[in-house]
Amino acid sequence: MEPIVKDVMTARVVSVRKDASFRAMAAALREHRVSAFPVLDDNGKVIGVVSEADMLAKAALDSEPQGMPGMIVGMLRRREYEKARGTIAGDLMTSPAVTVTPDDTLERAARLMYTRGVKRLPVVDEGGYVVGIIGRADLLAVFDRSDEDMRREILDQVIRHDLHTDPAVFAIEVKDGVVTIGGVAETEDFGHQIVRRLRHVQGVVAVRDRLAYPHPAHPAEAFDDTFGVITRSAVD
Repeated sequence: MEPIVKDVMTARVVSVRKDASFRAMAAALREHRVSAFPVLDDNGKVIGVVSEADMLAKAALDSEPQGMPGMIVGMLRRREYEKARGTIAGDLMTSPAVTVTPDDTLERAARLMYTRGVKRLPVVDEGGYVVGIIGRADLLAVFDRSDEDMRREILDQVIRHDLHTDPAVFAIEVKDGVVTIGGVAETEDFGHQIVRRLRHVQGVVAVRDRLAYPHPAHPAEAFDDTFGVITRSAVD
């Protein structure tokens, strides 16, 4: 079964209201040893995220360095500079928040983190209320699984149960999370289906396809059931 967000998320979430002060958030970072807070509106729904980077930007950019008037202002986008001058969570937060749901795949969560350049994602329910948080370390935790455990799932769950095929027709090796599959694929499509399915097994780092695929029939060939032979059309 492909792992999903609720399998690895942290359910205990330290969040702040949009009117939380800079000082209160700095103290909470130290007290709870977290690196970011989901920011909630008056109804308790997630509206943004304040990270250590947001708070560091305020500490670094809230005033211009002496002897360099206007230089930093000119280098930064206006919105970033104004954000750095904020004093509460609502001013400093990145909004809207990039979120996932408990049932989203880890693949989707990883893609969001990569494309949006964020290190963690609030996990929200259908109503927009926070139920957890997931970070990069949580995503990487799925790779902490033994080779034998993955091989057993591949043989018993994926090949025998999901694909209704005898595992004995394939040679499966798992080493350091890398799956190598050999044997003969019944059809090219079926072989590709197996390889795609193996890539989604929890903990798999990569799949090496060593399957032997049947050669496609000649476009002008046809099988004659009457005589059990291959005949060629007149176009040859």
